[in-house]
Amino acid sequence: MSVLAPTPPERLVDAKGRPYFLWDEDLTLDAFRGRLADPDPEVRAYYLGKLMRQAKPDDVFTFASLREIRELFPMLVRYLGRTRAFWTWVLEQWKAVPDAAG
Repeated sequence: MSVLAPTPPERLVDAKGRPYFLWDEDLTLDAFRGRLADPDPEVRAYYLGKLMRQAKPDDVFTFASLREIRELFPMLVRYLGRTRAFWTWVLEQWKAVPDAAG
């Protein structure tokens, strides 16, 4: 059982297929997923940071695992803006949870 409440798929994107959290960039959901899978870790960090900054926290885990966030955190932290303290706190809290490695 998950305690997360991600946005339903039909409400995640607008009529043009753009995710709600990319209000400042004209990317489809598929193009965004491609950026998260880019071989360049800087590209992945930028878009993961943007996701973490602009999406509901529960929606972040629709696109990235906790492990991915932890691995890229040193590079993506500069993209978090005002959410930096929140995400730093979340990662610290989840260090204490044995099954939160994923």
